[in-house]
Amino acid sequence: MSWKKDEDSDELGALLNLDRSSVLQEARVFNKTPIRPRQSRLILAKILFLLYRGDSIPTEDATNLFFSITKLFQHKDMSLRQMVYLTIKELSTISEDVIMVTSSLMKDMQPNSEITYRANAIRALCKIVDPSMLPGIERLIKSAIVEKSPSIASAALVSSVHLFNDAKEVVRRWGNEANEALNGKSLSMGTSFFGGGASQTKQVVSNSNIVQYHAIGLLYAIRQHDRMAVLKLVQTFSGQNKSSSWMSGPSPKLRNNMAYVMLIRYAVRVMEADSSLLPQLHGLLEEWMSHSSDMVSLEAARAACQLKDVSSGPLTRAVSVLQMFLGSPRATARFAAIRTLNSLARTHPEAVQPCNVDMESLITDKNRSVATFAITTLLNTGNEASVDRLMKQMQGFMAEISDEFKIIIAEAVRSLCRKFPSKHSLFLSFLSGVLRDEGGYDFKRASIEGIIDLAKNVPECKESALAHLCEFIEDCEFSKLSVRVLYFLGEEGPQTAKPSMYIRHIYNRVVLENAVVRAAAVNALAKFGASSLAEPALQQSVRVLLKRCLDDRDDEVRDRAAWALRMMDDERAKDKYVRDDSTFALVVLERRLVEYCADPNASLKGGFSFEGVPRISRAQEEESRNQARLESMDAALTGTTISAPTSNRPAGAGGSDSADMPGTPTAGGASASGFMDAFEQQAKYASQLNTIPEIAAFGSQPLVSSLKPVELTEAETEYVVRCVKHVYDGHIVFQFDITNTIPEQVLEQVEVVMAAEEDIEGVLEPVVVVPVPELKYDRPGTAYVAFAHTDPETFPSVSFACTLKFIVKECDPATGEPEEGDDGFDEEYSLEATDLGAGDFMQATYIPDSHTLWESLGADAEAIETFALASFDSIEDCITNVAELLGMCPLEGALKPKSKAAHQAVFTGKWMGRTKAVARTRMTYQKGAGVTMELAVRCEDQGVSELMVAAIA
Repeated sequence: MSWKKDEDSDELGALLNLDRSSVLQEARVFNKTPIRPRQSRLILAKILFLLYRGDSIPTEDATNLFFSITKLFQHKDMSLRQMVYLTIKELSTISEDVIMVTSSLMKDMQPNSEITYRANAIRALCKIVDPSMLPGIERLIKSAIVEKSPSIASAALVSSVHLFNDAKEVVRRWGNEANEALNGKSLSMGTSFFGGGASQTKQVVSNSNIVQYHAIGLLYAIRQHDRMAVLKLVQTFSGQNKSSSWMSGPSPKLRNNMAYVMLIRYAVRVMEADSSLLPQLHGLLEEWMSHSSDMVSLEAARAACQLKDVSSGPLTRAVSVLQMFLGSPRATARFAAIRTLNSLARTHPEAVQPCNVDMESLITDKNRSVATFAITTLLNTGNEASVDRLMKQMQGFMAEISDEFKIIIAEAVRSLCRKFPSKHSLFLSFLSGVLRDEGGYDFKRASIEGIIDLAKNVPECKESALAHLCEFIEDCEFSKLSVRVLYFLGEEGPQTAKPSMYIRHIYNRVVLENAVVRAAAVNALAKFGASSLAEPALQQSVRVLLKRCLDDRDDEVRDRAAWALRMMDDERAKDKYVRDDSTFALVVLERRLVEYCADPNASLKGGFSFEGVPRISRAQEEESRNQARLESMDAALTGTTISAPTSNRPAGAGGSDSADMPGTPTAGGASASGFMDAFEQQAKYASQLNTIPEIAAFGSQPLVSSLKPVELTEAETEYVVRCVKHVYDGHIVFQFDITNTIPEQVLEQVEVVMAAEEDIEGVLEPVVVVPVPELKYDRPGTAYVAFAHTDPETFPSVSFACTLKFIVKECDPATGEPEEGDDGFDEEYSLEATDLGAGDFMQATYIPDSHTLWESLGADAEAIETFALASFDSIEDCITNVAELLGMCPLEGALKPKSKAAHQAVFTGKWMGRTKAVARTRMTYQKGAGVTMELAVRCEDQGVSELMVAAIA
């Protein structure tokens, strides 16, 4: 059939102008006899278009339409039947009583039905079936999984994956069939999906082996919590499990490249955490890098580059494979390779340097995405001499790439500003130039932040940078960016040699901009007037300008101007509101405000109190923002996402409505690491602890909380337990997050018994034990044990033997409810010991000017000791363990030694959340002798310094 261009445009226009009521009117034809296949197909297509476009159909209309469509099952036209399946799946979520169509779908699922009917009927039925009805169709699904037809087997496998979340126990019983589909011989039966009537379609040969891809996905879903089962799966299909009982004869082999990709990802997940399996994992990755498929080779190389503690051997091999793909004629392969190298260059730039020549040839690549990644990678791996040439090449194609890649370049240049400060004029010229080009908000914001970084870190170019920012706000279309620039001008402008030249630009915003920008401009003017460096004439000029703002038409602007005029005449107000360099930890303040607003009795307790909300310096806040920016940048480069912070709703003892461990980060989550985590995590813990009356009496929040939970069991054991320690002023609370991994059991009265292995009499006394009332399968609960710290002058270092005690009751795995009349039996489960040391009393806090603090404390507050740590094979392992023992915040570069032979690191923190402390370490490593470390600690309390040094011994 031939189509003319005008016919295409007419039909497209008709679809775009569809009206819901007219389509529902046309759908009445479904009730007429005889059924008209062609007309019915067109109407079904219109209904699907409406749904995909986002139009809503009322439930009553959707239900009537659904049952009208079911009458089309009477006709045998194959194309019509396929449209019916698609429409039924879409309407099933908004219609009522959709279960009535089950009989028609089950009829099409029978083995003697048309192959196309069976595949589509399986997908539709699994979409509408209720989990409670799943056992009724279990036999049909299991037989479809092992069907020789790839379309039927894939339909059954994919539907099983979708059903797994709602009916885990039923789908788990299909593991043998999924295993058979994965190991089956080459499936050569396929079908053509074209044709009509009830006649059998002509079978065509399928060589995709797509069934293996779907089968391995279902098997992993079933066994993902069984580490040994996943490991066996990986070893079997990598040829390392010689005694596999899954098949007799030769080991099974994957024939689908996408299945290999999934196998690589599963191998990394299950083997990376076990150091004994790392050599095996490295060998597997190197083997897969030599695979005949580019897809598999690239995935293996990418996985090797993303390993946490990868050795030089696998990394060198991975880089060489990626270097080979840089010359591929296919743009997708070049893009995948350069994107991986770009991510690797941020952590291991020296490993990527051998690819510099190949990457330089990609700067002129026709695919501008590839060219962008090539340049940003070269900027990370190159030296100062190559920066000029690369910057000139970037300017040549900035107008040809999308905003997404412009942002990546702007962020890369921003990072270079700190790496090569001597090139500040070149970077400033580039960033100010791109600000004049067309671009969206995110791109302009990245460029502005780059200029601000230059002004902060390179004093020589501060005035030039401020001049460029003043020029930008004269014609800025984004109010948020104008506010950001005005804030920065207010902070830095008063400290320059000629502050008056910036006041003119600021006051122009008061005259020409909207209310939001005018209010920000008033604040900036107030900072110029309140500056201790401001001359009397300048202050008088600022007063005149602020008085003019008192006539502004916006309330906010008038109020700020009135406040500024009053503040300028009050020295105490200047110190409190303008010159004070501290601010509140916003994550904690936000959480406290939310809790205050949610408390119905808050008004009876008085107004909101800022006591207990920690304050941080502007430098700390800026460091937090930089860390979040770097993580966002890494996510953009690697194609991953950053999970939003979990709500971690307050849960009482035994709270188990959440699928994640309460109060602790989820395994897949990612949050901005750094000192701000201490405040955010402590606020989450405080919300949870305050729901328990016995513990809430200890204080509004702990002084110190563990940032990293301690695992007291292996991840694959029957009961998974993690411990978090909270230190109050006078009490210590141990929080145990417990998960039951046995579906046939319900645990009741779950508690942890702690027995000190050293004498703690007169120092610690157990006062509170809070058990978990009921612990169902895969629904975490929390138990607590609290000790009174009876001797505040003594900080014990003690180990506790922990035992889990509970009552076991048998239950129905489908419902999770215990069997009637089952009184259960008492059981105990031994846990790993948990330690309480000096590091548990130290809050990891970022202190920006640690050198000044170190010098001010002096040698009298210092404790110093040298240690021979022969058990460590590298400085990196040693510094990681030292950081955990000290419980302090590592400053920039502390945990990433640049040399394998020597390293220096600085840590900061607050003892009991109050007393500042700084620790400095110097380390040397010799093969065979291990690590020799000198640790020096200075604290406002000399006794704390000695305690921290003793923590290492």
